[in-house]
Amino acid sequence: MTATLAGCEGPLAAAHDLALVDLDGVAYRGHLPIPHAAASLTAARAEGMRLVFVTNNASREPEEVADQLTGLDIPARADEVMTAAQACAALLRTRLDEGARVLVVGGAGLRTAVTAAGLVVVDTADDSPDAVAQGYSPELGWGDLAEAAYAVAGGAWHVASNLDLSLPTARGLAPGNGALVGAVSAATGVAPDSAGKPSPTMYRLAVDRAGAERPLVIGDRLDTDLAGARSGGYPGLHVLTGVSSARDAVLAEAGLRPDFLGGDLRALLEPHPLPGAGADGWWTCAGRAARVADGALELDRQGPTGIDVIRAACAAAWAAADAGAPVDPASVPELRA
Repeated sequence: MTATLAGCEGPLAAAHDLALVDLDGVAYRGHLPIPHAAASLTAARAEGMRLVFVTNNASREPEEVADQLTGLDIPARADEVMTAAQACAALLRTRLDEGARVLVVGGAGLRTAVTAAGLVVVDTADDSPDAVAQGYSPELGWGDLAEAAYAVAGGAWHVASNLDLSLPTARGLAPGNGALVGAVSAATGVAPDSAGKPSPTMYRLAVDRAGAERPLVIGDRLDTDLAGARSGGYPGLHVLTGVSSARDAVLAEAGLRPDFLGGDLRALLEPHPLPGAGADGWWTCAGRAARVADGALELDRQGPTGIDVIRAACAAAWAAADAGAPVDPASVPELRA
């Protein structure tokens, strides 16, 4: 499998009719706004781009997420929010009939989604649940994880809303749902199924709901947001305001690579020049250049700052890796947009 950057001569917001926007690390960080996010999304809507906010967080109701976004000057309705809880409930219904019992280990959003899918929520493994639906909630404790382990060990199908090991907050990275799911898996030896990113389930649900023809995935994590875009066949924009860095993008394996790169959501309003191969192995993009020589990444004399040198570095490193000569990670510096 190979994958490289794409180009766009005009603004992405004009070229795509729907943006599937991740939340943590893209629209906000914890409870704090990310600079330029609100203004950029408002401008994208003015270009005719519709928005659906797609989050691996299963703890909250869509109405609560929409209210938070609106409070950050990003007006949103509940039907413009797609949560991992909704995707988890949809996955459960692929094997469970209406009325099946599900032990929900998670927040109110997951309980609501499971109930809305026609399933019966139970609170203990003693109720012989057919499945365990596990999602993140800051209130989860040892007792909740123990009930999940008892049920899974007893034969219940274990479905996780997502497997994110970390969760970005205003204070830094905290344990995510994947870390909590790992505790149950360690106790039972059973690997769960997952509905959240990098599975493309949420993207497909959101695209179908909107009836979109030219969707664009926007995320900050290569291993979830952009991997889900690749696996679902959707173009993806990686913004450098969250978990995965520009250096991570340069070193990304094919299944995690974005189609577009931007420092922040202002990238929706800008053209995206396509890097091209030149002489002596140099890849150029809008006047910036990078190459891989003898396994090491080399940048032009302007150094490691600027989105176009990041694009050139990605093109050079990915081409080298796909040719069987991957770049030495030690030669890749921290890059800044």
